Amino acid sequence: MVGLALTLVLIAFVVRLLQVQAVDASTYAAKAEQNRYVGYTLAAERGGITDRDGVALATSVDAYNITADPTLFNRKQLKIDDGPEQAAALLAPILGQDQETLVKKLRPADRNLRYVVLANRQTPQVWKQIKDLKSALATKAESDAGTANVLAGVLAVPTSKRVYPNGDLAAGILGWVNADGKGGGGVEQQLNKLLAGKDGKIRYAQSGGRQVPTVGSTETPAVPGSDVELTIDRDIQWAAQNAITEQVKESKADRGYVIVQDTRTGEILAMANSPGFDPNDLSKASSLNMGNAALQDAFEPGSTAKVMSMAAVLEENVATPDTHVVVPNRLHRGDRLFKDDIDHPTWYLTLNGVLAKSSNIGTILATGQLGKTQKAANQVLYSYLRKFGLGSYTGLGFPGETPGILAAPDEWSTSQQYTIPFGQGVSINAMQAASVYSTIANGGVRVQPTIVRGTKGPDGAFTPAEKPKQTRVVSAKTAKTLARMLESVVDDAEGTGTKARIPGYRVAGKTGTANRVDPDTGKYKGYTSSFAGFAPADKPRVTVYCAIQNATEGSYFGGQICGPVYKQVMEFALKTLQVPPTGAPAAKLPVAFKP
Repeated sequence: MVGLALTLVLIAFVVRLLQVQAVDASTYAAKAEQNRYVGYTLAAERGGITDRDGVALATSVDAYNITADPTLFNRKQLKIDDGPEQAAALLAPILGQDQETLVKKLRPADRNLRYVVLANRQTPQVWKQIKDLKSALATKAESDAGTANVLAGVLAVPTSKRVYPNGDLAAGILGWVNADGKGGGGVEQQLNKLLAGKDGKIRYAQSGGRQVPTVGSTETPAVPGSDVELTIDRDIQWAAQNAITEQVKESKADRGYVIVQDTRTGEILAMANSPGFDPNDLSKASSLNMGNAALQDAFEPGSTAKVMSMAAVLEENVATPDTHVVVPNRLHRGDRLFKDDIDHPTWYLTLNGVLAKSSNIGTILATGQLGKTQKAANQVLYSYLRKFGLGSYTGLGFPGETPGILAAPDEWSTSQQYTIPFGQGVSINAMQAASVYSTIANGGVRVQPTIVRGTKGPDGAFTPAEKPKQTRVVSAKTAKTLARMLESVVDDAEGTGTKARIPGYRVAGKTGTANRVDPDTGKYKGYTSSFAGFAPADKPRVTVYCAIQNATEGSYFGGQICGPVYKQVMEFALKTLQVPPTGAPAAKLPVAFKP
């Protein structure tokens, strides 16, 4: 009977062994592997963003994602019931998080969950603090059986954190990186796939929250992102941002923007917005200021748009700079009575004088000659506005950019037929406005604006950006004539842009003061003040455009508040780029004539 009993026991053991090692071997092996192995993502290092000289504008530093294995906080592992609560109490002040939130992560509804993220992108100092505390608890647990190492299941995954060394400088261009490590605006969003690289994976055996080195692991390395080199010059960007910030503050305006562009290449040297934000600390940023207003705001340009009307008049050979234009104090057209910005006796101006004194009435009279009928004239003017880039995207491909608003000529209202020639009834963004003046400065050829010079891959090879598209808008003769006319705006005593004069340099420019559409009500309220131009006027190198929205303190005229900004930024840019004065005498075109 004893022998029979032993035989039955042995038979039971054999059957069980056959079941475990043969019949259900794969099932048990899978369960063992699931409990033994853990895996996580290896974050790719995000590429940096630099200015045209390689100065860092956005970079990444070492950081850690603090993670945990919830199965290591249960009673079976710690021999206590409140493991998650004790661990959360220790971690909450270090991570700056709510204790209850951490408890929910450490005691999830899914009891088989092996991986949770407690905090993203923490500094090495934070992880060191946790690691030291974890080591102290482990040491105490070895000597005191009543002590549980409640942090044994807390781990760290190496990653990186985005840093912007220059604070709010060029924030509107750069954008920011969100909590998930993805670009949330600007170049960070536009080129996110290129900057982000490709994450890797690692899988290893662990015991008690620690890797078992002798078992081995499998790893797919991460591929770093590419570096991006912008066309921006950090010093010129700083000068532009400083100038517009001071003027917006002094004028108590809603916002303002300054764009600096290389007239020959189309490269953007600066694009400054005020107010802005610091991408290092989005908790203090206003959602209204986190975009790039210079590309996202659509506004009526006012008199800076008159240069396009004059370009059409000159190119179509219906007038010359010396053509006489008799400008009354009031002009009745359609259903409206038009006037200039000031009351005046009848002016006897040349076409050059119309631009220099920024006469709305004179511009209406001049553009009326573009066709035998007003309808025909509208069609001709529209074709030039389109060639200058109005109503189209600039080609930058920037997130949130507006193409502006330019209706087809057959949709122009009675008043628009006469207001569009002097910049009302049509909307543009600041980059489009700057591009118009760069086109004139570049001999009538529009070069598509660019903000990226090239990229550098993980292998260190530099790939330059594609050459920008170029389009002939007006003839070189017309462009040269316009440049001389724009000099009169700044150089002549009768001009409206005298505050933009720069000693030693010939300056071409144009003022603008437009009725502003309030984005909240859709009605006119306040003004858009602006100044646009280039220098040296006879050998252009740099274009500067400034606009300020809704100035409520002091003057609101473009020549008065944007002219000084233009001068300050242009002077700095010319010195930075080491552009010498040409030394040639300034062009002197007549402004008025005697009847």
